[in-house]
Amino acid sequence: MSPTIHENAVADASAFGPNGWFVPFKPRRGLASGHLQTIAGNYLPRPAFRLASIPEIVEVDPADGSRVLCHCHWQPENVRAARLTVVLVHGLEGSSDSHYILGITTRAWQAGLNVVRMNMRTCGGTEKLTPTLYHSGLSGDLGMVVRHYAGKFGLKRVALAGYSMGGNLVLKLAGEWGSLPPLSAVAAVCPAIDLAAGSKAFHEPLNRLYEQHFLHRLMAHYRRETKSFPGIYANWKSIGPIRSMCQFDNKITARYWGFRDADDYYDHAAAARVVDQIAVPTLILQAQDDPFIRLLPQTRAKLLANPHIALVEPRHGGHCAFLSRDRGNEIHWAEATVMRFLLAATGGTHGS
Repeated sequence: MSPTIHENAVADASAFGPNGWFVPFKPRRGLASGHLQTIAGNYLPRPAFRLASIPEIVEVDPADGSRVLCHCHWQPENVRAARLTVVLVHGLEGSSDSHYILGITTRAWQAGLNVVRMNMRTCGGTEKLTPTLYHSGLSGDLGMVVRHYAGKFGLKRVALAGYSMGGNLVLKLAGEWGSLPPLSAVAAVCPAIDLAAGSKAFHEPLNRLYEQHFLHRLMAHYRRETKSFPGIYANWKSIGPIRSMCQFDNKITARYWGFRDADDYYDHAAAARVVDQIAVPTLILQAQDDPFIRLLPQTRAKLLANPHIALVEPRHGGHCAFLSRDRGNEIHWAEATVMRFLLAATGGTHGS
């Protein structure tokens, strides 16, 4: 497989054709702008989510008792262990109920896969399950979730799929694990691989509305955590004004996770440090017009040099949107592409 597929470029023939996983992205008419794709992708109505799930609380850190909430969709017990299991990870201030997570869950279930929708720490209304905040580098939490379900059900193959911040998380774990079983494949949509560059991009004039949106939600999240654990966190009023993502990470993330400052946090949490060590089939979808995700030249060089990684960079798509010209639910090109890739990379649905 050629490591990079640009729109209208020639790549390895196995990715194309009637049985291939790659279909070039063509943006929906009127949505060629990255900002329009991003905004429309966030608000476009989707089919109602009708799958029943089994909620389970999984301990991810015995040292402080931190737990995360997962929503699981299991195939029948007699085939469960052999079926591919996909663990899905949401983005910043998302949850297991984020629309893109529900969309890909439906596709994976219909393909005969087991699905685990993981909430990061404190997300999805779970502030009381952990005395800690979440951040972009907690790949160990994801690893604990994989080990938990692999041990519980004897799962033979597990794939990871993450969006934005969750994309950084799945790539970071993949780099740390290499080819450690049962990890079989990884997919990341608009992953925040270079955290420092992305944080700075949020503060660009055209991105200030996005930054304010996330800061408002992050501060509300922080206030809820202070109410759950008042002995740990300072009152939000005493922290002073926070007007950028970098200030939030300086004053809150770094402070409560023991990093020297925001830059120290970004350096330790970024998947860019370990993507060269990924050793399972991996797909990265990154729109060239994403408003605030930045891929540094040295990181792109690492991705291109790794034969296990397919880096797909359409000209358009915005941030985690990729709304195509296709009809019906197929408008969601990224979800469809991720599913085709994971099935192709792992030999199909039923463990062949």
